[in-house]
Amino acid sequence: MSPDTAPGTRGRLDLDKLLAARLHAVRVRPYLATALFALHIVESRRVPTMAVDRHWRCYVSPGFVDRTPEEELAGVWVHEVSHLLRDHHGRGDRVARERGLTGPGERLRMNIAADFEINDDVFGHGLLRPEGVVEPGLLGLPAGQLMEDYLRQFGLGAGTQDLAWLDCGSGADGLDREWDLGPEGAHGLSEQERDAVRFRVAQGIAGRPGRTPRAWQRWAEEAFHPPQPWRELLGAAVRAASSGSGAGQDYTYSRPSRRSAAVPGAVLPSLRRRPPRVSVIIDTSGSVSDAELGSALLEVAAIARAVGGRRDLVTVLPCDASARIAHPLCQAAGIPLIGGGGTDLRTGFAKALRTRPRPDVIVVLTDGQTPWPATRPSCRTVVGLFARPHTARGWNEDDPDYVPKAPPDWARVVDIG
Repeated sequence: MSPDTAPGTRGRLDLDKLLAARLHAVRVRPYLATALFALHIVESRRVPTMAVDRHWRCYVSPGFVDRTPEEELAGVWVHEVSHLLRDHHGRGDRVARERGLTGPGERLRMNIAADFEINDDVFGHGLLRPEGVVEPGLLGLPAGQLMEDYLRQFGLGAGTQDLAWLDCGSGADGLDREWDLGPEGAHGLSEQERDAVRFRVAQGIAGRPGRTPRAWQRWAEEAFHPPQPWRELLGAAVRAASSGSGAGQDYTYSRPSRRSAAVPGAVLPSLRRRPPRVSVIIDTSGSVSDAELGSALLEVAAIARAVGGRRDLVTVLPCDASARIAHPLCQAAGIPLIGGGGTDLRTGFAKALRTRPRPDVIVVLTDGQTPWPATRPSCRTVVGLFARPHTARGWNEDDPDYVPKAPPDWARVVDIG
């Protein structure tokens, strides 16, 4: 997709040719149709080829359209919209903040790395591969990786000097260009409209299993189920449960109630909030791996931080088919996680609720293959589910048709990992 000549011609944009190329791209990549038709065309002689901004405008050089065959233009359409669908501008901004990458040179590296990510599966199957297309093999790098991975493996130098012309716009690396119309310009998509386009494309890919490249299938899965910061979610769930009405509350006479004035001769206690007590039930059955048990201990430490760092208020209860000893949390690494048999966390719930003083919040860390209590416990419950593929979560060595029950509605559920 390198330009044959530096300056574009002064002729008008051949819009018929450009739209015919887009229609060809839709025919051979029908799952991208919503995204391709969502792009608004902006004629520009300041771009070397075609470029996009983060607001889904596509800037097109008239000279580039004149000298590029229609079949190759179709591939460029797919290339540019891939930058936007895969959020390369947002990811570029995050990488720049995390790694301290500043300046146009680093953004050029991001553009190159983003091209490496998408070009290894854009072409073929009806889309011609243009001469000089930017692929990871140019620098001896393997295909199939993400932009963030490629950025760690190369720098600007002799191997990239022929790519200095490359400019797919702010939609590819997050750096605003002088030709961008900006957020207030005409025909840009709002954030909600952009998300809607991505969702529709993901639906189209999910409806064509086995007929799209693996990279696009992975992208569609993440679009439907985006990765979540589960440790923060788990901590937030614990804090929300512990701050609810009735949790961590007790009566005290050290500060009489203001209602005492209404009852002459009597001193009424006031209601005070104390730090909540948390009981953590860890599933130690045979279906939970050693790595997951190690992860559970890390979550115990995170739970202690979520309740203000009071380790004396956190107890840990290993449980498989029967509940073990409830251990006070002094140091998570020192808690023996004994088990390895079947799973029945109802015994863990029963033992936790018999503990004195009783917990205000129960946190369960499990793979979900367990029966659950038939009634809501007297305290709030948070369930952390270890990640399982759909097929594995329904697996049982004694009954291949077994599908475990989902955690009950009264539990706040957070996927872990």
